[in-house]
Amino acid sequence: MLATIIISAVLVAIVAAIVVNMVRNKKNGKSSCSCGGGCSGCASNGMCHTKK
Repeated sequence: MLATIIISAVLVAIVAAIVVNMVRNKKNGKSSCSCGGGCSGCASNGMCHTKK
């Protein structure tokens, strides 16, 4: 029972750290795209950056 609580707490802490990191990156203008090399080479570029 104690092991389940400890493992759950560790997993919650890891997920929280990931979310906080993503929010900080978004506020700093960093891209969350994991394509590498920028959005121009990404196959999903049209989904993120639609032309107006």
